[in-house]
Amino acid sequence: QVQLVESGGGLVQSGGSLRLSCAASGSMFRLYVMGWYRQAPGKERELVARIGVFGSTNYADSVKGRFTISRDNAKNTVYLQMNSLKPEDTAVYSCNANDYRAGRDYWGQGTQVTISS
Repeated sequence: QVQLVESGGGLVQSGGSLRLSCAASGSMFRLYVMGWYRQAPGKERELVARIGVFGSTNYADSVKGRFTISRDNAKNTVYLQMNSLKPEDTAVYSCNANDYRAGRDYWGQGTQVTISS
């Protein structure tokens, strides 16, 4: 079982920045595809950004050029740097670890990000 703990959420003004962190337990972090998802009130959960085992990344169109996902395998941590934040970025952001070899997904508890206009 992999435990994921997110941190870094909060309330910022439009145009501001936040950096989310997600720390994973265990020794297999480097083999997981890591992702950040978000869910706004009344909306479905959506993929924000994903980073592969070798560092390849992909982003939702709505965050391209503003958000950057990165990983530090030595620290078992994935980050999401969010710049030029907009009110529509307000959501609960959750970290996901995909163990594609075992066909398992793990989720963190989520962290609230609120952007005021």
